Amino acid sequence: MNAEADHRTLHNRVLAELGPAISAGEYAPGHVFTLERLVQHYGVSRTVAREAVRVLESMRLVVSRPRTGIRVRPPEEWSVYDPQLIRWRLAGPGRMAQLRSLTELRAAIEPPAAAAAARNASPAERTELVELNARMVETGEKGNLEEFLRLDIEFHRRILTLSGNEMFAGLCGVVAEVLTGRTEYHLIPNPPRPEALRLHTHVASAVHGGLPDVAEAAMKAIVSEIIAALEQVEDGAAWQGLAAGQNVVGDSYIT
Repeated sequence: MNAEADHRTLHNRVLAELGPAISAGEYAPGHVFTLERLVQHYGVSRTVAREAVRVLESMRLVVSRPRTGIRVRPPEEWSVYDPQLIRWRLAGPGRMAQLRSLTELRAAIEPPAAAAAARNASPAERTELVELNARMVETGEKGNLEEFLRLDIEFHRRILTLSGNEMFAGLCGVVAEVLTGRTEYHLIPNPPRPEALRLHTHVASAVHGGLPDVAEAAMKAIVSEIIAALEQVEDGAAWQGLAAGQNVVGDSYIT
């Protein structure tokens, strides 16, 4: 391993431990680190520790001041749309709360984005979306969850970008993380439910046909079903199954 690769590995190791610990609440708001303590604890150079802190600062997890150290910010100040922070929070004890807030965000954004896509997409873009959906349905029916996830992320990314609204498009990374997280934590059935596939097909068909109201209603049905399923998962028995890595939602989850 060359020096640059070794440096990057150490930097990533510090981030992979410290970032999730902060996002999980192991360090309360106001907790103060010093660069020297990080150097000693992780066995890295000051340069590596400083670069890791800069990344955490960019995510607004911490603030660094001369002579006062590195202070943990309160959660309300964090860059909650940062995909890496979302990943850390989905991996921590607040997973269900994070999934719920992300799904509520999707419920607010994706239905109007689908309606806008139905109004604004070009003829070629409409056709491409239908073709993408067909591949997604075929993959889902075969139970290839890894490829289905890739196509599902691309489907929702296209809806957001075809809306023509750069604010909607700016949430592509957020939606990708929540779809990935729900797959990794066994919160979707394999194969996906036929109803889930049908609803995605309704969205694609409505966008293709220039039917904004239909596209919006179909996308709303998708995210509403997810919210309902999350409520089922949050009971005690389901949470124990989730913690054990089981698929606790049976046939109720859609994407």
